[in-house]
Amino acid sequence: MKNSRKTHRPAKFWPVLGFATLAGMRSMSAPAFLSHYFSRQPHAGLEDSRLRFLQKPMTADLLKLLAAGEVVVDKLPGTPDRIAPPPLLGRLLSGALVGAAWYRSRQGSALHGGMLGGLVAVASSFVSYALRTGISEQAGVPSALVGAGEDALVIAGGAALLHGQQPPHGEWRPL
Repeated sequence: MKNSRKTHRPAKFWPVLGFATLAGMRSMSAPAFLSHYFSRQPHAGLEDSRLRFLQKPMTADLLKLLAAGEVVVDKLPGTPDRIAPPPLLGRLLSGALVGAAWYRSRQGSALHGGMLGGLVAVASSFVSYALRTGISEQAGVPSALVGAGEDALVIAGGAALLHGQQPPHGEWRPL
């Protein structure tokens, strides 16, 4: 029997699924949560990457402001459905951004992470849209009220994702 030592490989796949799911529900939430995390725990994997801007506190603050604005705009009657082409493209790009950044921060392929994140964000957009409209119709509750519940789910999910993440050994550097 071989004496095999397992090396610790930081998780890439599962966190991207979580962040990209958030991107499908609220396009700015996932980049805001991820930039918040990276601005407090910068990663060497992003150091020489175009994605290093996500580690800047000013980027994190701007993305949080945009995410808060999206929560408000989402409830307005003239806001297009998330599965309409322009909003769906925004969610795809948001998911691709968080997937690429997470994979790159973990010494993985930004391309693979971006593809995974984009696909999951699109799938999440359709699933969360169907759930929101279905709950609203079945319960006879205004869509905006269901959207407020969705906001709470996104915030709780993002906080849980951040809480569960630790920098990979040797990857963290102080600001």
